[in-house]
Amino acid sequence: MPYRQRQPCTTPGCDQLTTTGRCADCTADAEAQRGTAAERGYGAGHRHLFRTGVLRKHPTCVLCNAAPATEADHYPLSRRQLIDRGMNPNDPRHGRGLCDPCHNRETAARQPGGWNAR
Repeated sequence: MPYRQRQPCTTPGCDQLTTTGRCADCTADAEAQRGTAAERGYGAGHRHLFRTGVLRKHPTCVLCNAAPATEADHYPLSRRQLIDRGMNPNDPRHGRGLCDPCHNRETAARQPGGWNAR
């Protein structure tokens, strides 16, 4: 494995050095603050209603039309936007099936800053 230069942790105020963006302590703190998938609203209803329904409706990625869909993506509104508008975020009509690379690319483009961006 090639040697990686240690850099300061990207968390403001942290003076630890790391070979990744955040040090182990700051990573653990961020994950604890984030909560579990169920705490973020991705519990049984999401898995059984939304995900299953979307992947049944779109078995092939709707963006690249080449790979099997493995991710159920909320579209055109995000899960947060659906909830804010009083709509059911677990309704498969509010989703599309994507392959993992397309889902990652779309999430990076549509949700800059990640899960906590408001």
